[in-house]
Amino acid sequence: MSDGARPLVDIRLDGIDTRGGVAPGVSGVAIHVRYGEFFTLLGPPKSGKSDVLRAVAGFLAMTRGRVLVDGQDISKIPPHARGVGYVFQDGALWPHLSVREHVAFGLRQQRVATPDIERRVATVLARLQLDTVVTSKPGDLSLEQRRRLALARALAVEPRVLLLDEPLANVDPTARKGLRLELAKLHRDLAVTTLHATRNAADALALSDRLAVMDGGRVLQVGEPSELYHRPHSRAVAEALGPANFLTVRVVEVRELGVVVETEGGDRVPVAGIGAYRVGDRGLLVLRPETLSLTESAMARGPGIPGHVALRIFEGGRHLYEIEIGASAPVRVELPSVGESRIFRLGDRVRVEVSSDTVVLVPAS
Repeated sequence: MSDGARPLVDIRLDGIDTRGGVAPGVSGVAIHVRYGEFFTLLGPPKSGKSDVLRAVAGFLAMTRGRVLVDGQDISKIPPHARGVGYVFQDGALWPHLSVREHVAFGLRQQRVATPDIERRVATVLARLQLDTVVTSKPGDLSLEQRRRLALARALAVEPRVLLLDEPLANVDPTARKGLRLELAKLHRDLAVTTLHATRNAADALALSDRLAVMDGGRVLQVGEPSELYHRPHSRAVAEALGPANFLTVRVVEVRELGVVVETEGGDRVPVAGIGAYRVGDRGLLVLRPETLSLTESAMARGPGIPGHVALRIFEGGRHLYEIEIGASAPVRVELPSVGESRIFRLGDRVRVEVSSDTVVLVPAS
């Protein structure tokens, strides 16, 4: 973390395949991480996201493809010479070294002058709120502090590329939000090109400039967080990015600017911006709980799905409802608890109101 401007680099993964990682490895991964971008690989366990990071770092052999950093093919360069900072999921901390010694270790390996080591160590420890525990060892630290230490060690050597392998995993929710905010601030200030792997949708949505959803060793969809959240191409992508309702539907009308679908219960819902669907095609309607609203059945207007309230949970700032709609699984609806005109009770007959602009139709399989 020097005073000079950090040169920005980009990363290109050119159709990489791997072996030796999580079976079956990754296949045909092609991603461009732009200059100074925070790019996330999001996916369930064993989706291949960590294997991609290990391949970039040089810890995992590739059977095909290239890793390009700022146009340079680093695929054959040893890990220590790649200019990559790696934050492992478990921290990979040494129990016998103090906080200060951890952060100074990589700088000594680089043969940085002692005065510069002291300055850079002090700077990064203060930045990551570890300056009060410099003599402590990992066993004396909280999990949150150990995650901060792993990040401090990686940043101290001023890497060209920062690789984060689930850096917030297993941290309690309150501490996780604080670390997430700190990561966002660090990236804003340092602008180091970052490749981040996580299974947590909230982390991916909050931190990323762009992200890729992975499953089975392959990339399913790439885009900005809001794009993937509101316009997933498949059920797997929609599920990876947070809670959603899925209703089996059939296309009953094709319009110039969208289609009309029919649920299993016979209710019709318009969907905007759809192409390549024909009358009779089947699909899944994706409804995010927070995009829905509820109206008393007698007051309902416009497109919607009738049902009754089967469950209500109060969570402070919001109410979570489950609405039974018949043969399909209950529809979950999230409504703010502040400023609302009506709290619905168990058994109330309601209509789930939908907007053609917020529902999405994806393939059934």
